[in-house]
Amino acid sequence: MTVSYDGSGYSGYQKQGGFRTIQSELERAITEINNNKPVEIYSSGRTDKGVHAINQKIHFDLNMDISLYNLREAINSKIPDDIYVKSIEEVDEDFHARYSVIAKEYIYIINLGEFNPIERNYVYQYNKPLDLVNMERALQYFVGEHDFSSFTKPDDSKKNFVRNIRIVNLKKHDNDKVTITFVGNGFLRYMVRNMVGTIIEVGEGKRKSEDLYDIISSKDRTKAGIMAPACGLYLKDVYY
Repeated sequence: MTVSYDGSGYSGYQKQGGFRTIQSELERAITEINNNKPVEIYSSGRTDKGVHAINQKIHFDLNMDISLYNLREAINSKIPDDIYVKSIEEVDEDFHARYSVIAKEYIYIINLGEFNPIERNYVYQYNKPLDLVNMERALQYFVGEHDFSSFTKPDDSKKNFVRNIRIVNLKKHDNDKVTITFVGNGFLRYMVRNMVGTIIEVGEGKRKSEDLYDIISSKDRTKAGIMAPACGLYLKDVYY
């Protein structure tokens, strides 16, 4: 199942008791369609509070006689209009939305122009110029396989902080917006937002682009920059 959602009204993707989440809304709808027999869904990964998704991938098992078209229509009729099921397809028994992932693509959008209240939940309103040349130069230090401990929430239970970033790029649009793209085999919690926050500090002149080498090598979260706001982050696609 491919799902798009506006994360601004949710406490993230993952179920949490007493909080409105993407997972809880989808499971409620699918369970209702399944004659109230509980259905658990599995995503490619959780997104945090305020983060959006263009093509989140989810799988679940359902044993009932219903066409994929009717299932999609039924789910969409029972979920809030800030979540939308774009498509549903049958997959092999051994497919897993999370563990079968080859790569994920995230984008982060920044507004360098005048504050836009309409877009405040969907674009980071930085509203000042940035040195995009140095930012683009700094981004290249993320490419390849690295230990990204400097860019995630310290978590003693996680033993492997190594990820492989295959593509990074920065694009300036005519409307004063900047889109930063990351494609990699996986991302740690807060990793993209912490990388963007650090890159913004390069754009502000607070850091040099070559500082990224030492920050990555340090494996120390305190050496990196602040975390960029959730509003500008989108899970754009998941590849299998």
